[in-house]
Amino acid sequence: MSTTFLACLAIIFIVIFKLLNVNSSPQKPKLYCKDELFKDRIMKICSAELTENYIPTRLWGFSGHVQTILQSLIGRVKCPWSLGDRIYISMPDGSTLTYDLYQPLNLTHDEDITVAVCPGVGNSSESVYIRTFVHYAQCHGYRMAVLNHIGVIDSINVTSPRIFTYGHTDDYAAMINSLVKKFPTTHIISVGFSLGGNLVTKYLGEKNVPKPANIIGAVSICQGYDANTATQCLLKWQNFQRFYLYVLTENVKSIIMKHRNVLLNDEVKRKYNLNEREIVASATLPDLDEAYTCKIHNFPSTQALYSWSSCINYLKNIEKPIIFINSVDDPLVPEILLRPIREFAESHPKVLYIETQHGGHLGFYEHGLINPNPLTWLDRILVSLLGGIAFANNDLIMKRSTTMAM
Repeated sequence: MSTTFLACLAIIFIVIFKLLNVNSSPQKPKLYCKDELFKDRIMKICSAELTENYIPTRLWGFSGHVQTILQSLIGRVKCPWSLGDRIYISMPDGSTLTYDLYQPLNLTHDEDITVAVCPGVGNSSESVYIRTFVHYAQCHGYRMAVLNHIGVIDSINVTSPRIFTYGHTDDYAAMINSLVKKFPTTHIISVGFSLGGNLVTKYLGEKNVPKPANIIGAVSICQGYDANTATQCLLKWQNFQRFYLYVLTENVKSIIMKHRNVLLNDEVKRKYNLNEREIVASATLPDLDEAYTCKIHNFPSTQALYSWSSCINYLKNIEKPIIFINSVDDPLVPEILLRPIREFAESHPKVLYIETQHGGHLGFYEHGLINPNPLTWLDRILVSLLGGIAFANNDLIMKRSTTMAM
């Protein structure tokens, strides 16, 4: 066996070990919170998940890349398919919006709570990670409503020349308003994943968007907060970020082309001055947004679109309790994007930011050597946080009642 072969073999092993990050060890989540009273209320329900180590799957779970890729390819190890009702809403612009409604499987709550879920880019109620969370939450007594981003589900026709975007919250607001009409006394907890986290956060922070008093809190998972900074990071080749940007671009592009008979017919192309060749040839999301999204929604540039879309510019207006979750090794959300949310949580009331060292993008697989548990750490902590937000709301109401009685 030659020395050169041994050297190459050693380099390969070093690269694999570095990629898998096997030398890392489990760590407790870091908590950032100015409001100790709010934090204590959440901890009364979530102490186990927030005070114990998050233990990723031993062989590959310490790699954010592997967690992210597995989440994208398989979603979850075990995924029940819950039966629900699909609700159709006709939007003012002619779009057909849908969301899926699931009733609780276990009536363990004295109060009526509806969880309004906004999935990530190109995802819907049919996405595996959404289905797993929905079923787990149903088993804990929650009614679940999941927004289906326009254009994502093949069986639902696109009826206007648009699909979902990064910052338009009208669709999510329409689902919330529909839920309030159906269940006037329900308490609503908003939950957003990735892009959905940005939409939920922006919706809560928009001053001119009326929001029902039914909303008692929100949770945002693995979002990037600032689209301009995120795009600058993802355009670099460092840490394979350009690869992930390519995948995201192709995902959105495939949705557009799937509905090209509506989105790119001759009338629409003339009205919005669209060039189909430029759309098809777009190599990055900024290219695609410049060729399509900015023209459809009348933005002068991608920078203007991203600035308007980014929830970082709306955080200070949020009045509802809100919890953010991110992992440091998320390859789609570089650590530079996490600094503003740490500062926000440490300077504003009723805000908690939870940061894990591992978990990737929406992965958070846990335990096992190779095969992880069917439920992820994220599934477990989310259901606990729902209980924490409900408890914090009830505790606040009781204290106000006591003060008024005195």
